[in-house]
Amino acid sequence: MFKGAVLRYLVSDALSLIGNSIAGVVLPLVLLARTGDVLAAGSLALICAVPQFVCGVVGGALLDRMNRRTVSIVADFISAASCALLPIIDEVWGLSFGWFVLLGLLGAVGDVPGMSARDALLPAVCEREGADLQRFVGASQSLGALVNIIGPAVAALLIGFMDEADVLWVTAAFSCAAALVTWTLPRSVGEVAAAAEAEQANGAAVPSKGATLLATAKSVLVDGLTALFATDPLLRASTMLSFGITMVMGSLQGIVLPAFFTQMGQPEAVGYVVSAMGAGLLMGSMGYTALAHKMSRRSWLVVSLVGMAAAVGVMGRFPELPVLLAAATLLGLFAGPASALLGFFAFDRVPDERRGSAMGTLNALYLVVAPAGAFVGSVLISTVQIHGAGPVLAGAWLVVTVVALLARPLRHIEAKDLAADRI
Repeated sequence: MFKGAVLRYLVSDALSLIGNSIAGVVLPLVLLARTGDVLAAGSLALICAVPQFVCGVVGGALLDRMNRRTVSIVADFISAASCALLPIIDEVWGLSFGWFVLLGLLGAVGDVPGMSARDALLPAVCEREGADLQRFVGASQSLGALVNIIGPAVAALLIGFMDEADVLWVTAAFSCAAALVTWTLPRSVGEVAAAAEAEQANGAAVPSKGATLLATAKSVLVDGLTALFATDPLLRASTMLSFGITMVMGSLQGIVLPAFFTQMGQPEAVGYVVSAMGAGLLMGSMGYTALAHKMSRRSWLVVSLVGMAAAVGVMGRFPELPVLLAAATLLGLFAGPASALLGFFAFDRVPDERRGSAMGTLNALYLVVAPAGAFVGSVLISTVQIHGAGPVLAGAWLVVTVVALLARPLRHIEAKDLAADRI
């Protein structure tokens, strides 16, 4: 049973996630309602992608120079402000494409470094409390899945009672609460002095205190890319698999499903579908946490990938809502073990002294990949219509699955293989 700093970390993470999950449902609907153009909504995501990437890299630099707990707190408050400003501006001036861009950039300043700071804090919190990292990652995934049931369902209910933009007040409140709970964590879990000393002992270059933030960011980017792609074949393969899944899901959940249900006159149904995914993810993550050692890691990965591909194949045909909800639940169910495994590799394979750089770079890349997927989805809708976009995305997911199953590093992921890779 988790307690102390570990429990408070989980509560803070849950508060942040529930706010983000509500915003994830509401923001695409607000975009579509205010712009009236699917391609414009997809373009907005792509326009914000590069600044988000820059914020992620600079955030990674901050994480290796500043207390990670402090960065997480400040980032959550900035995220809250970016959400609260949307309904205010909508009421006073009306939201235009330019306002979405401006507030998207402000949100990136908070969201990207905040995610990286939270990720970098996780292993330190586990070490302080003596919690097993692999089991904690599984438990964290389960909590995230529970939140992803509650958040979208709450969003769907709120949309029925108020304007979509006003729902973002709830997101702002959750971000503020997350910051306050993080404030209760011991300051020591965010300190990076020990990590810097370890890095220097290993002969790695440590940015001097006089180095500019941009110079440090460049160093962090190079160091993060090296940690993720150059030194560990398994980490490289698992990262690329995560990117493939994120890109397709960014298109399906970020643009295609909201556009489909908006066209059907049922915008609230997006929340129910996302909640169904969360329900499945919760069951899958809990099952993996309880039964992780009953099957090999390779077996878990194969079952997860094949099951997800089948579920996306059904969803891509846009069946009746009950069937779509069932397919979304299965997608989450099979995604649970894969998500926990890929998350474990990211935390376990990156040395502590490089974790800030790697997590900052990784989250920055995610925030380019997901908007790129949303843009591709908007282009597909504009060219082959919504019902043509679904099969294309299902085919793309199948390609990702086949490549992952055949990739050599992902065929050798047992404990002995992991140990051998480090020799």
